[in-house]
Amino acid sequence: MIKELEALGEVVLHASLRNLNTYKIGGTAKVLFSPHSITDLVEGLKVIKKNQEKYFILGNGSNIILNDREYNGVVIRLGNLCGIQINADMQMAYAEAGVMLPKLVKESVEASLTGLEFAYGIPGTIGGSIAGNAGAYNSCIMDYVTSVTVIDENLDIKTLEHEEISYGYRTSMFKENKGYIIVGAKFFLKHGDRENSLLMMEERRVRRLEAQPLAYPSAGSVFRNPEGDFAGRLIEACGLKGYQLGGAEVSTKHANFIINKNNATSKDVYQLIHYVHDVVKEKTTVDLKVEQEFIDWE
Repeated sequence: MIKELEALGEVVLHASLRNLNTYKIGGTAKVLFSPHSITDLVEGLKVIKKNQEKYFILGNGSNIILNDREYNGVVIRLGNLCGIQINADMQMAYAEAGVMLPKLVKESVEASLTGLEFAYGIPGTIGGSIAGNAGAYNSCIMDYVTSVTVIDENLDIKTLEHEEISYGYRTSMFKENKGYIIVGAKFFLKHGDRENSLLMMEERRVRRLEAQPLAYPSAGSVFRNPEGDFAGRLIEACGLKGYQLGGAEVSTKHANFIINKNNATSKDVYQLIHYVHDVVKEKTTVDLKVEQEFIDWE
């Protein structure tokens, strides 16, 4: 299997995953595979399935909690799927799944297209952002997606139009159904003023610096905001701001962030998330939903 995968992309055995996620936690991957192209990804999936290996797709690792142990399968990174096409006249942009969302925002703004400025500070890939319907400032990525190109369960490449895609607050059919692998997406934008867009991006960058604990590794908001309230407010009201478990801490700057304060293990983060959830439920009856995804914790 390894030789077959090496013909299709880069392969690393027993690769550390700590620097491949924004919490800076986790163990290793038995096989780390980075296909050269979408076609190579399809062929690689055929090899993986033929060998009955389990796998998961890893984007920028900005919304996941990995386990400390080795993942006994293939971790697939789509960093080589990094193509971007901007058509200012048609007010359209296309990006492959491995493109970082801020890069797409910047290139679309440089072409005087507006719409995606809200997403400039979101540290995710296009694929991961669509799967989780990433958002900020009352906007979400799916508001601007016209179609998504996927590999389906039969390993066929197909394009799903916006109306075929179900999604909601911080979730989508792609997050719920792992049978689809996002490989690209098309966005509809509008003609805008480049200078105004750049000013908006800078203002929001400053707001994030002031409000979020960006000096420490984290994975953004831990819990979804319940309807009509804020998870951070509930967590703070329960006296959990600054609460530590091992090297993990509920941020004193923003209570809906858990940070890797001091060489936290995956177990530290995992247990702290569950502790916060249980305390909030006990004290307020609100059953907070985890926004981040636990990988290989079964």
